[in-house]
Amino acid sequence: QVKLVESGGGLVQAGGSLRLSCAASGRTFRNVAMGWFRQAPGKERESVATISWNPGSTYYADSVKGRFTISRDNAKNSVYLQMNSLKPEDTAVYYCAARIGGYLYIRSSDFNYWGQGTQVTVSS
Repeated sequence: QVKLVESGGGLVQAGGSLRLSCAASGRTFRNVAMGWFRQAPGKERESVATISWNPGSTYYADSVKGRFTISRDNAKNSVYLQMNSLKPEDTAVYYCAARIGGYLYIRSSDFNYWGQGTQVTVSS
């Protein structure tokens, strides 16, 4: 079992930055793929960025490429999402997700452990 707790959301003006953090607990962090997803009101949950266990291959949705960076610190059982040049359309609840496996996973259906989510609101 993996428990995930997100932090770092909030309200920011367009063009600003936020850094989301996700701390994992409950089992060894070895061979665990991680990801960030988001869901805006009235929309389906979408992939934002994912990262494999090792050597840290990454995936980014086209809408965030060049603005967001996903990273992980396996010693701290944590994954991060640095979000720069934020836009109002980035407003959503952001979820951290995990699954056991050594590959790079992309779809939300690939992940079976989820955090409670953290709200990100970008004002224009």
